[in-house]
Amino acid sequence: MSDTQTYANHVRRMPPFVNVVGVLMLFVLLWTAYRLVTHFSMDALAAFIVAFILPSLAVVSRQQTLTVQNRVIRLEERLRYAAVLPADLAARASALPVDQLIALRFASDAELPALVAEVLAGQLTDPKAIKQRVKDWRADFLRA
Repeated sequence: MSDTQTYANHVRRMPPFVNVVGVLMLFVLLWTAYRLVTHFSMDALAAFIVAFILPSLAVVSRQQTLTVQNRVIRLEERLRYAAVLPADLAARASALPVDQLIALRFASDAELPALVAEVLAGQLTDPKAIKQRVKDWRADFLRA
């Protein structure tokens, strides 16, 4: 992992999991579906059910992890807004959509007020555009 984080390298990817484990789970699911259709038995049905449940568990656990992490980020940013922004701006910024709050978390304390004002004015709406406007990047190496 790089010592510094920027817009270009802030996305965390897990190629070994997606490329190896994901492909293997898909192969097993397809193979058990084939075996279920061509050689039906209770064992083939049980194998198919397990092969279907495992990728489903992976997807659901990932979604739940991101949901919890987004809630934590929302809380952290609201506390940060209360400490860094003027009271009126902090109150309005707390009502921003979660995707904009998450994008703004990368902004330094110095540039946060200007970026929040632009987002609230409707000049910046896309999270990608918000992140690209950040000059002094606050790294988040713990994102799941």
